[in-house]
Amino acid sequence: MRKSIYNILIITLLSFVLTSCFHNDRSTILKVYNWADYIDESLVAEFEEWYEEETGEEVHIVYQLFDINEIMLAKIQRGKEDFDVACPSDYIIERMLQNDLLIPIQKDFGDTPNYLGNVSPFMDEMMSKVEGGDKDPRDYAVGYMWGTTGFLYNSRYLTEEDVDSWSALWDPQFKNKLFVKDAFRDVYSPLLLYANYDRIQRGEVSIDSLMFDSSDESIAIVEELLKKTKPNVSGWEADFGKEMMTKEKALLNLTWSGDAAWAIDEAAEVDVELAYTVPKEGSIVWFDGWVIPKYAKNIKAASYFINFMCKPENAIRNMDEIGYVSVIGCDEVMQYMHESALEYGYDEPVDASYFFGEAADSIILNPIFYPDMSVIERCGMLHDSGPRTEKLLEMWSRVKGDNLKNWMVIAILVFFGLILVAGIIRKERRRRQRLRRW
Repeated sequence: MRKSIYNILIITLLSFVLTSCFHNDRSTILKVYNWADYIDESLVAEFEEWYEEETGEEVHIVYQLFDINEIMLAKIQRGKEDFDVACPSDYIIERMLQNDLLIPIQKDFGDTPNYLGNVSPFMDEMMSKVEGGDKDPRDYAVGYMWGTTGFLYNSRYLTEEDVDSWSALWDPQFKNKLFVKDAFRDVYSPLLLYANYDRIQRGEVSIDSLMFDSSDESIAIVEELLKKTKPNVSGWEADFGKEMMTKEKALLNLTWSGDAAWAIDEAAEVDVELAYTVPKEGSIVWFDGWVIPKYAKNIKAASYFINFMCKPENAIRNMDEIGYVSVIGCDEVMQYMHESALEYGYDEPVDASYFFGEAADSIILNPIFYPDMSVIERCGMLHDSGPRTEKLLEMWSRVKGDNLKNWMVIAILVFFGLILVAGIIRKERRRRQRLRRW
């Protein structure tokens, strides 16, 4: 489900040209800041047509990409970028609210239907848990895509029971056969749930409370667990883990459900069998959402754009294109995803009533996209760790920093040594050539 961003880049270039042509008249420009490969790009141009039909006004999109939440946030914080719409992750939405970096989304669209109500009540509840101080986060953000964090595994060689616990991370059978997502929040929180599993079962601590826990004691506990994991780690990956799994370069990958779904589809085409599961100790539900940053210039068009993305048919197109799951939970989406699951051969019903309502208490859906209620009940939501973020990053750096084995260090030194020697040889050859010309 991956795609080239070539067309998006062309759209961006044309949009910059249009910006110049309109002499920076921001009433006709909508600046959208989104992740790469995170939209059906044809919807970008279609929105411009739809907006003019609905409002009688022209708008042209300047579409720009980011690949790290913090980079997006830094640009907005400096106030030098006037993006109208951005798509941060849950904990960044929280940080932006707390730092007064968001503008409320307009919800009066006149004669245009309000599609914001198509957001699943489950995702609406998740958004309500965002810590926004005295602000209701649902006034400032609308969900876009969501998922879980778990294990992608090679089901030809492993059973679900082999990986039903986070302790599989340090199981000796996975030595040098494990990829771990290089995202400290998505690793820290599940391992904290693992470390407190017995206490959770006894009712001594809740999953929700642990999602806020970044104490020195908890960081130390997770660090020790991660150090036990290191002999198994073949790589800390930001994006390549799913491809390595399709090539059977590893047996296990701690990753996001969206990456897992993509990998499973790709692997099936080359006769590789992959599956995904959320360990019994629990995990996290994450989501990304649309917001209007503080320095936005076109709040009206930004609100219409967010509304446009909540149309059921657009949610379906985005899911088909990028492989992640929309927060839209209306009947049209449920029916489409049910039929899609049947086409892919799924035959076990799940309880997805938390997402679609009572009609989905026993329905065949892709369980990677819509986990059973029993899975969701053992998942928490990420929160911003505020000033404790630096401590978490230091722990993450310590864990990864000394992961190079002796042979790897030697190989790296030899590699750079060869480059140095090759450079010296080239310089000597050029010197001799110059001498011959003289």
